[in-house]
Amino acid sequence: MAEAEAVQLKEEGNQHFQRQDYKAAMKSYSQALKLTKDKALLATLYRNRAACGLKTESYVQAASDASRAIDINSSDIKALYRRCQALEHLGKLDQAFKDVQRCATLEPRNQNFQETLRRLNTSIQEKLRVQFSTDSRVQKMFEILLDENSDADKREKAANNLIVLGREESGAEKIFQGNGVALLLQLLDTNRLELMLAAVRTLSGMCSGHRARATAILHAVRIDRICSLMSGENEELSLAVCNLLQAVIDSLSGEDKREHRGKEEALVLDTKKDLKQITSHLLDMLVSKKVSGQGRDQALNLLNKNVPRKDLAIHDNSRTIYVVDNGLRKILKVVGQVPDLPSCLPLSDNTRMLASILINKLYDDLRCDPERDHFRKICEEYITGKFDPQDMDKNVNAIQTVSGILQGPFDLGNQLLGLKGVMEMMVALCGSEREADQLVAVEALIHASTKLSRATFIITNGVSLLKQIYKTTKNEKIKIRTLVGLCKLGSAGGTDYGLRQFAEGSTEKLAKQCRVSGACSSGRPTPSHRPSRWLLEGLAYLTLDADVKDDFVQDIPALQAMFELAKSSDKTILYSVATTLVNCTNSYDVKEVIPELVQLAKFSKQHVPEEHPKDKKDFVDMRVKRLLKAGVISALACMVKADSAILTDQTKELLARVFLALCDNPKDRGTIVAQGGGKALIPLALEGTDVGKVKAAHALAKIAAVSNPDIAFPGERVYEVVRPLVKLLDTQRDGIQNYEALLGLTNLSGRSDKLRQKIFKERALPDIENYMFENHDQLRQAATECMCNMVVNKEVQERFLADGNDRLKLVVLLCGEDDDKLQNAAAGALAMLTAAHKKLCLKMTQVTSQWLEILQRLCLHDRLSVQHRGLVIAYNLLAADAELAKKLVESELLEILTVVGKQEPDEKKADVVRMARECLVKCMDYGFIKPVS
Repeated sequence: MAEAEAVQLKEEGNQHFQRQDYKAAMKSYSQALKLTKDKALLATLYRNRAACGLKTESYVQAASDASRAIDINSSDIKALYRRCQALEHLGKLDQAFKDVQRCATLEPRNQNFQETLRRLNTSIQEKLRVQFSTDSRVQKMFEILLDENSDADKREKAANNLIVLGREESGAEKIFQGNGVALLLQLLDTNRLELMLAAVRTLSGMCSGHRARATAILHAVRIDRICSLMSGENEELSLAVCNLLQAVIDSLSGEDKREHRGKEEALVLDTKKDLKQITSHLLDMLVSKKVSGQGRDQALNLLNKNVPRKDLAIHDNSRTIYVVDNGLRKILKVVGQVPDLPSCLPLSDNTRMLASILINKLYDDLRCDPERDHFRKICEEYITGKFDPQDMDKNVNAIQTVSGILQGPFDLGNQLLGLKGVMEMMVALCGSEREADQLVAVEALIHASTKLSRATFIITNGVSLLKQIYKTTKNEKIKIRTLVGLCKLGSAGGTDYGLRQFAEGSTEKLAKQCRVSGACSSGRPTPSHRPSRWLLEGLAYLTLDADVKDDFVQDIPALQAMFELAKSSDKTILYSVATTLVNCTNSYDVKEVIPELVQLAKFSKQHVPEEHPKDKKDFVDMRVKRLLKAGVISALACMVKADSAILTDQTKELLARVFLALCDNPKDRGTIVAQGGGKALIPLALEGTDVGKVKAAHALAKIAAVSNPDIAFPGERVYEVVRPLVKLLDTQRDGIQNYEALLGLTNLSGRSDKLRQKIFKERALPDIENYMFENHDQLRQAATECMCNMVVNKEVQERFLADGNDRLKLVVLLCGEDDDKLQNAAAGALAMLTAAHKKLCLKMTQVTSQWLEILQRLCLHDRLSVQHRGLVIAYNLLAADAELAKKLVESELLEILTVVGKQEPDEKKADVVRMARECLVKCMDYGFIKPVS
């Protein structure tokens, strides 16, 4: 009954539609829809109601009804066309185009569909043209940004779009030509952070890679205003302005590395005046009280990056000379600031360190002794000018300056320590009643006691004072630094057991005090981390003592707390943690002891370095196991991910040394891989000091040699491993490094042809071949095993096919060696080569007269794997050429094949017997032999 009523309602609806009473028709169709479940009828009702929606301009309802009809029947051409019409009216031209395209596919001759298709295509193109017209986009963005009543989301989207547009060459030029710089300056005047950030970031994009535009923007915005914006307290804005200024400097100095063409190339701009003006303003920022600590840091970062030469091969160091003459005293003033004094400039935690780094870079950039003497004289005049018996604050500033220089160019710092009264003033300040004086003096003593001669002076003159301060002071900062000073003095003899500075047991007590004082006793670091940083520095010195490091690695909570600090946001402790781990694993360089020289030294009563009993290999291995158990790998992985400005090349080298020491035992490598050590090593092997890269590559080789590469280096990372391993094949590297690199490459080359191709492209093949000629058995074997895997690659095979080389001869001769493993590898390579190319089968018989004897020896070998490979080679030769096969049958090889083929195939010999029989069958196919019944 319901279905019949639904059909009747549908007919009524059709009649209403014909009378153009669309609302009544829609009502009838809606009632019918509630009564039926028949799919065909449902599709018709939805399609008809969609037609009503089009007539009443209810386009959303029409599109929805048409979609429901299409869901029932995807080829419903009327529903498709009606949805197309509805979507066109809704402005969704791309979706409408897809629907009419489907209609035209179903009925290609329908002129109505074809006409709609053309019309929609034209409309879409026009819409895209208007939508992506740069002029209109720029105008619209500025309208939204400068309209105070515009929606926040719209404003944010417009700001982001403007930034993106500024980074595109065409967009940047449109903004520049269309009065965009003036509008951006209006955004800067609003003093609203999000608008100012958008303006600064857009200007950065516009300046990048375009010298003329960068010059115009610099003059329009003005360098004093840029520096003023960078001087503010807001960290995000200060960083954005710093990036803008860097983009300007790069463009003006040509550091952007882009090619300038057309008008840009024709413009001859003298940028030296602008660059000098920028440098001058940055130097002025360093000593201005109006500049925030954050702004001062950004100014120092820009000077660090742009003043010293990038490459010492460049002769011109005029920028450095200008800064030394006009700004060195300003930099020294920043280095000499004491935060506890009322006259101190606004500083961040990193300001003085950045200034020390700048002094170091400037000093290293000087080309000759007269320049270095001039630099030293300025420093001496500045420091001696500060000494004033009537003003203690000036004396403190002078010692703080020396302390800062000691953290920069150490040789210069040592020369300044020799100035009359400097060391005496340090010791005198330790006895001052003011805590600020004590703090500065103790820090200066810590930095001054790096050289043994200086440490001896301080032990003689200042240790009693340091102990007194440590016992009496209530200031935690001073207490911690005093402890570190004592630690550093206690470790002045380094690893030499015979040069202990303090009485036996004192250094262990100091180390225990470091741990108890909070450096590592708690896994929850303090918010500022400053005490922890200093105490970890104390441990870094003390762990040169074998007793201390042995006690430390047994204190698992202390180790884990140190690892937590290494993972924390404070990355300034990375160097101290890395140094401590190097000491604990004994991965520092140790000079080789020559017994004859030791005897000579003893005879002449010279000091002979002594090794601590706990620095022997057994103790080191035990410490490594404890570190791994405590989770050192996850901490190292976090340290590697640190920001490049903090993770210096020296720190990377230390981390690489630790990794290498941890990878020494093959049994531990699985743990290292499981905790992400393989992935963490890759960046260390690609960047850093030469020594660090070699150490990291060696550690990678150790892991690659025994681990599944898919697990150790997941995804595309495995391809990054190849280059460091190939570099280890250099003949300047140690034999053990060559050997383990070959093992690693062997494992990698066995995984996929893509990896083999990568190894080939890195030009490893000549090195691998070179080691196949080595007299050293293990190196020769490893190289041959690697080649065994590499010959699967077609390009490697092409090398063997080429005329005028002895590659194939070498492989054939290696098959005749007495070493089973070497024979096995060489026979494997030869088996694959002869299987791949018939030409190589014939070439094999020509390279040496011993080929047949070697082949027979392989086929009779005691080791089944070698015998099997020999039989595969024999089969390849038999299959390659009838004449060659006849020659083999006429030799003793036939008898060997017959004897092997007649054996009863047990589980071990099955492959060998099967291959011998296949050889005999091939001989029968040629008709050289006949089966005996």
